[in-house]
Amino acid sequence: MSLLSRVPPIGQERQREMMKAATPLSYLETPQGPLNAHFFVPHDFEPGQQRPLVVFFHGGFWDGSMPTQFVPQCLHFATRGALAVAVETRVESIHGTGAIEALEDARTFLGWLAEHGDRLGIDFDKLVLGGASGGAWLALQQVLPKPREESPLPMPKALVLFSALLDTSQASVVKRFPDAGSARRHSPLRQLRRKLPPMLFCHGKNDRVTPFEDARRFVRGLKWRRNPAEFLEFEKAEHSFFNFNVSEMHYELTLKAADRFLVDLGILEPDELDGLV
Repeated sequence: MSLLSRVPPIGQERQREMMKAATPLSYLETPQGPLNAHFFVPHDFEPGQQRPLVVFFHGGFWDGSMPTQFVPQCLHFATRGALAVAVETRVESIHGTGAIEALEDARTFLGWLAEHGDRLGIDFDKLVLGGASGGAWLALQQVLPKPREESPLPMPKALVLFSALLDTSQASVVKRFPDAGSARRHSPLRQLRRKLPPMLFCHGKNDRVTPFEDARRFVRGLKWRRNPAEFLEFEKAEHSFFNFNVSEMHYELTLKAADRFLVDLGILEPDELDGLV
């Protein structure tokens, strides 16, 4: 059972209500229905403009659909002048699928973005991928394999990852893959290389689902290969600590860290109100 299933129902209902601020666009049809990308648009956005885009893939280990997970973060980045989107992928409970199908969907979504980017107003030089747990794994899988020169998929300029899944060879995760070999091949700890985009990791030290030591080891490997990476450690924090419904304090801390990270990279403009009471 996902830890996020323990979130109080009143919090889930609130985030479903907040989702009404989004514009859902279908990027893929499945036999069970469309897969939607839920776009949050800045209030001052006008046709013809190009804005940064922050993409979020939800957690849950591809079991159930949780596109509302990152609604609070999407709303924040929309107020900061960026487009933001919460992406649905196929999941076991609806589609009878696993990790590889979700990965195919994430790549399909990026291809759909490339095709419709002009109409949507996306500045692909300021594309950010984010996610939690298995969703963080989806984001990582867009950059860890070396891209083919003919690939039409846009490459992100930064990643923002929460409680990231970094070892897919662990027994509890292997069953989500077609076989153990596929799980090992797609394990981020085995895919480290040079020339990766900047990454921010937020991880709780008490995470029993995606172990903290995996994250520390992965970030150490990134830095050894001279990749820019930031690693924020949170004492006594468990797997779902960053969610708005779980801890408002940790939500605020991780959100401010992500905002600052993107400002430092020139993806977001500095917040004029930052630091003001």
